[in-house]
Amino acid sequence: MHMDTIIRAPRQELVILDSEPEPLEIDLARTAVVVIDMTNAFVKKGAFFDLRGQDLSRCEKTIEPIRRVTDAARAKGCKIIHIAHRYSLGTDVSAGPTSLDWYKSNPLRMYRQDPGLKDKLLFRGTWGAEFIDELKPQPGDIVIEKPRYSSFAGTTLDMTLRSYDVKYTVVVGIATNSCVEATIRDAYNLEYWPILVPDACANHGPEFTQETTIWNVKRTLGWVIDSGKFVGALK
Repeated sequence: MHMDTIIRAPRQELVILDSEPEPLEIDLARTAVVVIDMTNAFVKKGAFFDLRGQDLSRCEKTIEPIRRVTDAARAKGCKIIHIAHRYSLGTDVSAGPTSLDWYKSNPLRMYRQDPGLKDKLLFRGTWGAEFIDELKPQPGDIVIEKPRYSSFAGTTLDMTLRSYDVKYTVVVGIATNSCVEATIRDAYNLEYWPILVPDACANHGPEFTQETTIWNVKRTLGWVIDSGKFVGALK
């Protein structure tokens, strides 16, 4: 057999996370960090969340923890997957009145009320839909667009994770109680092992919504660990 035809087993690099509700051993070779919606629309002044009256300080506080988590994971060979909620008017399933999202999506509602806001919302090719400068995807990172709250709904995320033999999904980003939790629920149902990093996530709405998602993950969906402990485990 020629050497270039040998199929080799994936490497292993096991670490133990000091997580809740109990410590969890993960294989870094089978781990991906899923960074959700760290785009201008959700983080920067004058864009979607700011126009909706969201407290941007919550979102801004996630930037450094996410950077620490992604830098540490990337250095260990983990996949970094950036998710962006994006629309393309007239060409996707969110673009018309037959879609539930047409009525429940606040960015679409804002656009209908004032089309001049398009650049500040989630439309593909606009400033609002671009990743923030502080967390731009790096060479080797993966970018996936999503049309709904969950990063799995209508996307290639499941196929991508399986192609890299990923088992453990470290989830960070915005918003904890909507897109982050929706992604974690689908990850659980698809047999991935979700790990929430709450200080690297920002909720929208009352503060109890952040705590509710943390409780849900600890109780039924996965594990919770703060960014300092996660980075410490990798070092």
